Amino acid sequence: MQTRPLAGKTALITGSTSGIGLGIAQALAAEGANIVFNGFGDAAQIADLQKQTAAQFGVKTAYFGADMTKPHEIEQMMTDTIAQFGSVDILVNNAGIQHVATIEDFPVERWDAVIAINLTSAFHTTRLALPAMKQKNWGRIINIASAHGLVASAGKSAYVASKHGIVGLTKVTALENAQTGITCNAICPGWVLTPLVQKQVDARAAANNISIDQAKHELLLEKQPSGEFVTPEQLGALAVFLCSDAAAQVRGVAWNMDGGWVAQ
Repeated sequence: MQTRPLAGKTALITGSTSGIGLGIAQALAAEGANIVFNGFGDAAQIADLQKQTAAQFGVKTAYFGADMTKPHEIEQMMTDTIAQFGSVDILVNNAGIQHVATIEDFPVERWDAVIAINLTSAFHTTRLALPAMKQKNWGRIINIASAHGLVASAGKSAYVASKHGIVGLTKVTALENAQTGITCNAICPGWVLTPLVQKQVDARAAANNISIDQAKHELLLEKQPSGEFVTPEQLGALAVFLCSDAAAQVRGVAWNMDGGWVAQ
């Protein structure tokens, strides 16, 4: 049997119990990486997810439910992962939340939460993963930004600020490690039908008294010329490429997969 390219590597993916994070976790597991899950959800369902992933892909799995707004919990997650697996070879900063309001009406506590989870948590995981990556002279850091890391939309000040910040953090991390075997890149998805986006679809349908399908269609065509959602599986395939030897000189890139959104 041919050795899988990520066999023996350990990947920690924040916000990986559903949506984009889960799609990336499964794609990396398929290439042989051990998977550390993080995120919220039903304990029994998460335990099943671990078991299914381990059985399907023949890898080791773990789960740490660190609250990404709390630096001490992030530190404990990273410490426990390194104690169990030796290092975090692949770090995917995916955890994210959204809140929509105009700037003058934006609740301060929601601003703080969006910045903490979408941006500051990635700083903490990155600073804690880098020492072991440097010892091995190999690592892959993938930050899940957004099309909103490249362009803006009204009503999303905190989200847009956090995602632009993630792109900036990506570039600095890449430059600081440019002469090592550690790369850092950002993936900037357009609309993906995650639980987060489904809430926006449901709200649009209710507000406009239209069907869910019509709400999806309208949401897509406002921004995404392809009229189709990006899938977690497509994003997972891109993450696998960024972890490959072929991508060793892809450094500090903000790679949009957005159905043409940013091309407009």
